[in-house]
Amino acid sequence: RELWLRVEQRKRRLVADLLNHGLPVVSRKADPQRGLAFAFLEDDPGGLEFYDPHQDNRILTGHVNGLITINIAEADDVERERMRVQMNEQQRTLLGHFRHESGHYYWDRLMTDSPLIESVRQTFGDERADYASALDRYYAEGPRPDWPDAFVSAYASAHPWEDWAECWAHWLQIHDALDTAVAVGLSSHTALEGDFDRRIEHWLKLAAQLNLINRSLDQPDSYPFVLTPPVIEKLRWIDCVIRCSAVF
Repeated sequence: RELWLRVEQRKRRLVADLLNHGLPVVSRKADPQRGLAFAFLEDDPGGLEFYDPHQDNRILTGHVNGLITINIAEADDVERERMRVQMNEQQRTLLGHFRHESGHYYWDRLMTDSPLIESVRQTFGDERADYASALDRYYAEGPRPDWPDAFVSAYASAHPWEDWAECWAHWLQIHDALDTAVAVGLSSHTALEGDFDRRIEHWLKLAAQLNLINRSLDQPDSYPFVLTPPVIEKLRWIDCVIRCSAVF
């Protein structure tokens, strides 16, 4: 019950955030073809001790045709941290899973057959590359060695769809944090105003400050990521899709 409550809280925060940004949020019941739905499930009690993407007795957090599935174990702080270390991830949060999977949903909802698809492919890569093979290669060989230069996370280098979803999640995280910082007086209202470059400039300054505060408390960095110029350009595309959705 406690884990379910944590998952539900993050789901509601995601939905509120999506609505706040003017994104289309329609339930699967209202729109069986393009609506959004959620499933919160747990592993088979006889599940694996270690993650293996080739086994089927473990519930995998993911998105398929508008259905976002969350493994409720992600709401367990100890289990989630164990997975973060095992997967060699910089950060792993429950809300981050919701943000990431919503990126897959909105790729299907906004980018499929979009007039911008060719331009987006030039930035993120061709998503028509075999997805299953790309993930198999990533889990077997790890990320490409130069991933920090052009990707926001190692996992983003696995396939263009994952690159898009990771950048989508970061855009939501950045703007939610900026909005909160303004609300509690850590940043001025100008942090959310102006063009994309101005907002990113505010974020980089705030993220550095938050990281320094956490280090003084002997805590992990709040935002352990480096936004290189190629990553910022990808975030710019996400910004365009979300803020200029009228083109769709």
